[in-house]
Amino acid sequence: MMKHSVILEYKRCRGCTTCIKNCPTEAVRVRSGKATILNERCIDCGKCIQVCPHKAVKSVSDSLDKLEQYKYRVALPDPALYGQFQHLDDIDIVLNGLLEIGFQKVFETAKAAEILSDYARHAISSGEPRVMPQISSACPTIMRLIRMRFPKLIPNIAATVTPVELAAILARREAEAETGLPPEEIGVFSIVPCSSQVTAAHSPEGLQKPVLDGAFAIRDIYLRLLGPMKDLQKVKPLSSAGIMGVGWAFCGGESAARLGERYLAVDGIENCIRMLEEIEDGRLPEADFIELCACTQGCVGGCLTVENPYGARMRIKRLMKGLPVSRSRYDFRGGDRDLVKIDQELQYVPAFRLDQDRSVALEKLLKIDELERSLPGLDCGSCGAPSCHALAEDVVLGRASMEDCIFKVRERMQYMAGSGDADEYLPAPFRQRRSAARRAAEKESEGGSEI
Repeated sequence: MMKHSVILEYKRCRGCTTCIKNCPTEAVRVRSGKATILNERCIDCGKCIQVCPHKAVKSVSDSLDKLEQYKYRVALPDPALYGQFQHLDDIDIVLNGLLEIGFQKVFETAKAAEILSDYARHAISSGEPRVMPQISSACPTIMRLIRMRFPKLIPNIAATVTPVELAAILARREAEAETGLPPEEIGVFSIVPCSSQVTAAHSPEGLQKPVLDGAFAIRDIYLRLLGPMKDLQKVKPLSSAGIMGVGWAFCGGESAARLGERYLAVDGIENCIRMLEEIEDGRLPEADFIELCACTQGCVGGCLTVENPYGARMRIKRLMKGLPVSRSRYDFRGGDRDLVKIDQELQYVPAFRLDQDRSVALEKLLKIDELERSLPGLDCGSCGAPSCHALAEDVVLGRASMEDCIFKVRERMQYMAGSGDADEYLPAPFRQRRSAARRAAEKESEGGSEI
């Protein structure tokens, strides 16, 4: 079972149901006054982290203490990191700051992104066969979402590793050559903007085994960098990426780096789901490439960042003005030519399967439909499930009872009371009858009108 980075802090949770209404895969339930996550349905999008008013949901990244386990430590900063600092005019200041807080080497994820962009352009010009439209493999959340909810689109996903995975492979090779140390004494750590990249660092989607030793949240590194960046005496030239690589930090950057291909760039998990539904229905035949970013504005909008995503994007675009178009090319030879490709076939994740036996699953589906028809269809969330359909499914799978529905409780109370008094057991917005006090007040009020 995959270990997710998104977790619940039960002491903070008040069972407010905000998370269940915003989860794109209906992976959250509220039971006994506390939220709980259905592990098999979680895609680590971090939406629940962003909307929880009580800060009860969080993403657990690796502790910085993990650096002490390695003699030589390599940092892989995501370009979204550069947009977190106000009035920054040189990327090298950030990279030099990383060397001051415990890393011996910095390898930009943006450099690996440029290599992947160049590889994509080579593949396009060579006419390599591919299923159209091709979908970006850069966002782990989108990849898991497709594997879970849109398995027919798995062949459309580009068969390339993510930029941070390619950066980890190349950085470790360079570190081994430079230091002569064995691989186990070299720690390669990504600095990431979102919970899905933390999870992917330990459980990659397209690789048989992890290539990273850990992942640190941008917000944690940001705080450690502020002092050292301010106190730098000398700034060494370390930047190795251009406009095409750094542009991957925000939605549309990857698409633009492909140069001329017809593309769509979509941000926000809800918008991505709608786009995937249209692609699945075959309503986008004219697009060659689809860039889907689960977070608003792309990686700069990740739940582990510090700054507003729109402001971060503005800063990064300002930094890009002083950079060359590109500094890295795909020029691998021999066996290294496949470094950019995934090494295991993406498989369907049956998170929504009702039963392994098809006949039993069909029986359960019919029972779910029957129960759903008996429910009010308001999707109010009072039962602790995100929708009436989800409650019906939970009942059939033994995760809930029909008595969890307040309307079912009302019907039972009405039956027992023999009158309409059971309405008083419902929250005010759901009552079907006005109370006696309200009727009296309306009668006394002049010009009152019934709703």
